[in-house]
Formats: sequence, structure tokens, C-alpha cells
Amino acid sequence: MALDRMKLPRTMKIGELIAGFFVPGLAVWLRGPWLWGQAALAGSATLLLIFIVWLGYPAANLAFGLLISLHCTGFVYYCNPLLVGEPFRARLGFTLLMLLAIGLFLYLPAQSFMQRHWLTPLRIHGHVIVVQRSFQTRNVRRGDWVAYTFDENNVGNNYHGGWVVLQNGLSLGPVLALPGDQVTFSNNLFSVNGIWQTNLPHMPSAGELKVPENHWFIWPNLGISGHGDVGEARISSALFGLSDVAEANFFGRPMHRWFWRKQILP
Repeated sequence: MALDRMKLPRTMKIGELIAGFFVPGLAVWLRGPWLWGQAALAGSATLLLIFIVWLGYPAANLAFGLLISLHCTGFVYYCNPLLVGEPFRARLGFTLLMLLAIGLFLYLPAQSFMQRHWLTPLRIHGHVIVVQRSFQTRNVRRGDWVAYTFDENNVGNNYHGGWVVLQNGLSLGPVLALPGDQVTFSNNLFSVNGIWQTNLPHMPSAGELKVPENHWFIWPNLGISGHGDVGEARISSALFGLSDVAEANFFGRPMHRWFWRKQILP
């Protein structure tokens, strides 16, 4: 296979090649000149900062794409001695290959890991809300806002020829009661352990429940569309069935502020 004859040019080192592949802008600094390297590192840091600060906004997506492009361009620039004398098609193919390698095997996995374990931007009612994924459920207190998922994809209940359809997906809401708390409903009021509060939309006018272990009581904040003769009782019943939220459905906790921006909760 002639592998013994495959050697890097003297101006390239395997350690620098690996470092330049993983660190944006570093390949330009290693290749030189020094001023270009400083500009590439500063540009990469600026784009990364824009991506983090404006997470979830179009500016962050643009910065993310530019960061990948800058990283790939700098790495190809470092590999220029390897491409000397190669035809244009070979250079273009190598550039596209590096773009795919850096984007698919470095940036996209890193972005996915961040959104699964650290931070996820959610767009709700036209606003972007950054959710902290690493927050522990044992630290949730009454009144804390949480993002959570539903056990069911949708809920449909037939009632005198009408249907109640609840939009599925993620929802945000304050934890009104914790495991073991007693919730009582009355006309226009509900209480948690004897402390009365004003009813939320579509809450039942009578009844009570004790929040099970490893569950929270969260009144759903959902888009509702009723078709036919549905009635308030059916809507209230459908929402009541979703108010018992298992801790296993916890998605994250919305942060009160993201840098200087106060996050607007629904």
C-alpha cells in the first residue's frame, strides 16, 4: 500500500495538525503570519461569543455557520504545503471534505451535547427562552418555573360531537404543588395546603387531589382549539389530566436572565 512513503511536509507537524483541527483559528496562528493568526483566533472567539449570547436567535445561527467556515478555511490554509502542485479539483475536494468533517464530526455533535446536557433555547410566543438542562429536580421548589414534556403526543376527547385538542410538545409553567401537597378546588379559587389563590384559566370549580410521589402539580399553559359543542367542563377535565407532571418529564429550568436580557416567561 506504500504507506511507508506517505510523509507530511517538513512545515507540517502531526501535533499541530490535530490541534488545528479541533481549535478554530489555531491552524492559521500555527502557519503564520502572526498577525493573521491573531485575527483568526480573535474572530473565532468573537463568533463563539455571539453564538452563546444570542443563543436561539438568527444571529447565533449565522455566527455558528461563520465559525465553521473560518475554522475550515484556517485548517485548509495550514494544509497548503500538502496541496502544493495539486490540481484545482483536488484542492476543492479536500476543502469540501474538511468542511464536512469539521461540521459533522466536531460542531454538530458539540452543539447536540450542549443542548442535551447544558442549555437549550426554546421559542415560545415569539420569545426565545434559554433553559438550563443540568438543573436537578430535587432542587425544584413551589413557584419555580420548569420546562417539561407530556407523556402523550396529544389528547382528544369526544364530548357531544365536539373535540378537545391540546397542542403537544414542550410546555413551561410554575410548579404549584410538590409531592405530598394537598390541592383543593373551589369556585374561582384553589388552595395548596390550605393557602388559597385565584384560579387559573379552565381550572375545575370543585374537587381535590394529593400530589403523588415524584410528581408535581403544574397547570398546563397550552394552545387549545375546541371543535363543536365541547363545553368548559370537558376542557377543564382535559387540562386537569395533564396537570399531574412526573419528575421524569422534566426538561429543564428557564433561566431568569441570559447575560443582560431578562427572559420573558409566558
